[in-house]
Amino acid sequence: MSIDRYYTLGRSGLRVSRLSLGTMTFGTEWGWGADKDAARQVFDLYLDAGGNFIDTADAYTNGTSEAWLGEFIAARQARDQVVLASKFGFNLGNRNANGGGNGRKHVLKAVEGSLRRLGTDYLDVLYLHVWDQITSADEVIRTLNDLVRDGKVRHLGLSDVPAWYAARIQTLAEWRGLEPISALQLQYSLVERNLEHEYTRLAIELGMGLAVWSPLASGLLSGKYRKGDATSGRLATMQGSGNPAFQHLSERNWQIVAALEDVARQLDRPMNQVALNWVAHRPAVSSVTVGASRPEQLKSNLQALDFELPVELRQRLDEASAPPQPFPYYFFTNTMQGMLYGGATVGDKPDGYHANVLVSGSGSGVS
Repeated sequence: MSIDRYYTLGRSGLRVSRLSLGTMTFGTEWGWGADKDAARQVFDLYLDAGGNFIDTADAYTNGTSEAWLGEFIAARQARDQVVLASKFGFNLGNRNANGGGNGRKHVLKAVEGSLRRLGTDYLDVLYLHVWDQITSADEVIRTLNDLVRDGKVRHLGLSDVPAWYAARIQTLAEWRGLEPISALQLQYSLVERNLEHEYTRLAIELGMGLAVWSPLASGLLSGKYRKGDATSGRLATMQGSGNPAFQHLSERNWQIVAALEDVARQLDRPMNQVALNWVAHRPAVSSVTVGASRPEQLKSNLQALDFELPVELRQRLDEASAPPQPFPYYFFTNTMQGMLYGGATVGDKPDGYHANVLVSGSGSGVS
């Protein structure tokens, strides 16, 4: 079990593990997650396997995730080894109009808080956590660029933003010679493929690597849930919360689970490994975030890249999980596009056609 092969993050020179460690489970404040001893074991296991990309946020378990990570990294003297990413945006206080969001006042305060809890003087990657629908793209990219200029942040990312907003921020950065966005962090799994409508092409065209979260759909694709018996676990706990990120117990998704189970049986592999392998090999994906509340969960997840998913089985999963094609996206399907060329075959350009595409080699990959 080794994950010491790295992809560059977008067009940056930052090399990250193809499986990153998500630490939303570090802490028990939310009613689920890992206690400190289990979290430390998960952290050590990930580093020992060769992983280097660790993801957290100021809002995770009310700051506990960042605080514990700071302790674990210091104990291992691993700050130079790890690529440490955190996020800002959510309001951690009460009735403070500027205590959240993406405005300059909050961003600068939030980063200082993250640095303090993590016990470090810089972040390797800083993500805007969620679009706030208020702050202009201009203010966001200028503020983020200032943090890079001041040495508090090395690379920038966006998480859970509209595609047009990400494109505008990246265009402003390029136009004004500011630090570009290197990563887009978005939900992606067999049951959540909507990013394929816009973000895959966006990431490739504008040089941003996709950093995937919830690749197992909060455990649905791990095999721990069964139709008619999903009464415990995170998905069951969050079913009535109103948070769309956890609403996966649907008839469509049970059909996808059944297809995944069949493919996993043919490969003699656990369902979680097959699901992770599938998403890790999707276009533009630089890294897939895996979380765990127990070491044995992480051990299994870290073996997800130790095998090749045959073309015919990958196609089976593609077909079973294909998302609907609403307007205007059905105009971009093969059937409709063929009408543009009168039936003539128009092939894709070969790998390496563009000078700015990194051709894979030892220890690197196309992102």
